Amino acid sequence: MHPSLEYALVGLIATIGTYLCTPLARQIATRWGAVAKPRDRDVHAVDTPRLGGLALLAGFSAAMVIAHALPTLHGTFRNGSEITGVLCGGIIICGLGVLDDRYELDSLTKFAGQVTAAAVMSIVGGIQLLYIYVPWGNVGTIPLDRDASVELTILLTVLTINAVNFIDGLDGLAAGVTAIQGMAFFGYSYHLAQVGNTDIALAPTLICAGLTGACIGFLPHNFSPARIFMGDSGSMLVGLILSAGATTASSQADPQSLGLGLKGALPLYLPLILPFAVLALPLFDLLLAVIRRLRRGQSPFAPDKEHLHHRLMDLGHSHRRAVLLLYFWSAVLAFGAVAMSISKGPWLVLAVVAGLLGAGLLATAIPRLRSARL
Repeated sequence: MHPSLEYALVGLIATIGTYLCTPLARQIATRWGAVAKPRDRDVHAVDTPRLGGLALLAGFSAAMVIAHALPTLHGTFRNGSEITGVLCGGIIICGLGVLDDRYELDSLTKFAGQVTAAAVMSIVGGIQLLYIYVPWGNVGTIPLDRDASVELTILLTVLTINAVNFIDGLDGLAAGVTAIQGMAFFGYSYHLAQVGNTDIALAPTLICAGLTGACIGFLPHNFSPARIFMGDSGSMLVGLILSAGATTASSQADPQSLGLGLKGALPLYLPLILPFAVLALPLFDLLLAVIRRLRRGQSPFAPDKEHLHHRLMDLGHSHRRAVLLLYFWSAVLAFGAVAMSISKGPWLVLAVVAGLLGAGLLATAIPRLRSARL
């Protein structure tokens, strides 16, 4: 079987597994009382079960079990322990989220649990940033020692977890955006394996295939009107897995090797900015939220109703239209960044991305323009 077909099978298993397990997770949440009741800052009007992370973890784990039995992808498990680390960290973070979905833990407890899960994933799985590329002077690639590598990886993982958690405010938003980001990292990693003549069975490609499939399988139950929410069990889980995929994909090849065959110095910068470009939407929302709350003298984790999705609805967009607009923004930024990293004409890609962003701005402003015209 061709490796691309094996990856497609892994994604399909994750999709089917998550889709079939979601009704069971919904029943468990209803009977256990893990239900989101409407609050002032929420957009849903009825009690909705949480614990979507249980279905996502089940679908992702089933996909990894199937991958272990496939002839080509089995090499991913033989060549490293990244998948084991992701599963161990995922179980910890999902368990923490399950408790939060039911009992609403305080922010300090959740932060400690996130750090623990990220540390377990990094140490057990060896998922670590191996180097930093300095683009100025003659410094080049700086390898990181083990301590610095683990600490930086934990920091980026916790940042990604909270970024995904912060955008989980509309039906289907976090699942759809994460699926888009997973596909982008999958394409980046798969391309690097091909042009670098390395083993096609690599951890980042497999992680992103499973994550994308799991999120797609969850969407039919979660898209507006949602019958179940991800909850913190789901948003923190997909954030951790997404961070693992981004970290391993960015460390897959030396940044300087990406400049071969490409014009100009731009490709040398892309391994530094690619994860942030792909994760731009949730990270930007997180940054705005932290600044906004600190200026008010509040905790960075204090909830409010001023996230990007709330602002889109305040502009006059419907629930579904706001979600689809954020899908569009996420896809343009994510796939635009990947296209620039693998294209021989990155400036042409940049022009196309700029045009799409302009169209997105116009579509976003339509309700305000219509109101001004009236």
